[in-house]
Formats: sequence, structure tokens, C-alpha cells
Amino acid sequence: MKLALAQIEVRGGDVGGNVGRAVDAVERAADRGADLVVLPELFTVGYFAFESYARTAEPLDGETLQRLGDVAAAQNVAVLAGSVVEDLAASHEAGVDTPAADGYANTAVFLDRTGDRRAVYRKHHLFGYDSAETDLLTPGERVETVDFAGFTVGTTTCYDLRFPELYRDLVEAGATLVLVPSAWPYPRVEHWRLLPRARAVENQCYVAAVNGVGSFPDADLLGRSTVYDPWGTPVAGAAEEPALVTVDVDPERVERVRGEFPALADRR
Repeated sequence: MKLALAQIEVRGGDVGGNVGRAVDAVERAADRGADLVVLPELFTVGYFAFESYARTAEPLDGETLQRLGDVAAAQNVAVLAGSVVEDLAASHEAGVDTPAADGYANTAVFLDRTGDRRAVYRKHHLFGYDSAETDLLTPGERVETVDFAGFTVGTTTCYDLRFPELYRDLVEAGATLVLVPSAWPYPRVEHWRLLPRARAVENQCYVAAVNGVGSFPDADLLGRSTVYDPWGTPVAGAAEEPALVTVDVDPERVERVRGEFPALADRR
């Protein structure tokens, strides 16, 4: 499977421009033969644009996800729209199972090649350090996976990387590839390099961590989107500028690593 990480520039509150850049990245990735394209955390509004969350929130059948679904279908490519500010009340009214009947969530959505919604992940661990996320958003409660191109695909979001038990839950659910849309800022560069690599090593699976780039009043995103294989080896990555990272990943690689070094079988 050819995987693409869309490390786009994300501008605070500029939903129209950000979504346009995301659509362009999906189309360019499809032109390169990508099967799955992953977008950064809150690529629509910008993670640090807290004052814009309520104004830009949408339900799961809102304009942004509809547009990305149309692009996915037109380009015959799957997309992880990771993530958007979800209006939980509007989703709830539409019959969607939500963690609360109102409020907002940091929600990633897996859209298949037909543009249909296959999985929804609402960020479990909300960031409280110098961040309004815990005050503004409702944490998710469910772990979902989706089978795609020989992989069982799971999703976590940014700060979730610091909580390895969540990744164990995904492994128990069969995950062989974990997508991690993020909005990781300076100065925590070494943490960004370490944590997704550690999650790949611990769980003997691919971990694809996609970050945005861009400046906000209180933070700068550091880019450096990277794909790690089941040994924890970085197999593709970007620097600090907007980029489209593409790489071939192989589900049989996961099986071979787990078979040759069966550490998961030794858990107690």
C-alpha cells in the first residue's frame, strides 16, 4: 500500500484556505499513486486557534467532510481527515453515537475510496498544559479500527502518543498500522522523534505520525512527519516545510517482525 502524509501549512482560523490546501494535497497524493492520505490534527481551524473552535465546528456530515469524501471518491483514494472540531449536538441530532449530546470533540474520520465514513476516532487525551483543549472539548471513549489494503488501521491523535496503554488497546483490536494526526509544536522536538518510534517498537506495527507546519501567536508547529516500521525504523519523513511524504508499507512486514521477534506473546 502506498501511504501519503500531507504535511500542510495550517493557518489559525483560515478554514477555507486550510481545507483548500488539504484537498490539493489529497489530489497530488492520488496523482502519485497513493492509496491512503493522512491529514494533520485540526487541519481545518488550527489546533492553537482556540477562539475559533465553536465558530468553525461541524457535524460529521458537515461541509468539510462532505467535500473530502467527494475528493476521495473522485480520486479513488482513502483519506484520514484527521482531525476536525466536531459539533457533537449536531452529530447527535443526526443519529450519530457521540460521547455527549452537546459540546465539541477533536474528531478524526476515516473515509474510504468511495468517500464513505468507515471509522471515527475522537481524541481520548486532551492536552491541559498551556492549552484550552480540556476546557473546550469532550474526550472520546471508543477505539475503532478499519480494515484497508491488508492492514487493520487504528487512529490516535497527537497527545495520545504519551499514553501507551491506548496503543495496547489498538493492538488487542488487531491494529497493524496506527495513524497519528498531530499538531506538535516546538520546543518538544525530541519527544516527537521518540514517542511514535517507541509506540512502533512496543507494538510491532507501523506508526505514521503526520504533523502540520505553521505559526500561531503562542506556538509554532515543527513538521517532521515520519513513518516508522514495526522495528521502529523511520522509513520516510519530512523536514520543517510543507511536504507530501509518500512511502510503500507492507502488511506482511508486520507479520514477519512479530513472527521473528514475538515480544507481544510474552506479555503478562
